[in-house]
Amino acid sequence: MSNYRDPFDRILIVQAQVENMTLVIADSTFNQYEVSLLWAASS
Repeated sequence: MSNYRDPFDRILIVQAQVENMTLVIADSTFNQYEVSLLWAASS
């Protein structure tokens, strides 16, 4: 995770990992982390 610079996104990633949650996102950057993802449509 050291390459990802947005502190809020890092918090979301860790929170989802710790609590076994799914993130709803539209950012392919999250693909590199071990977290469940649900893709949202981007405009």
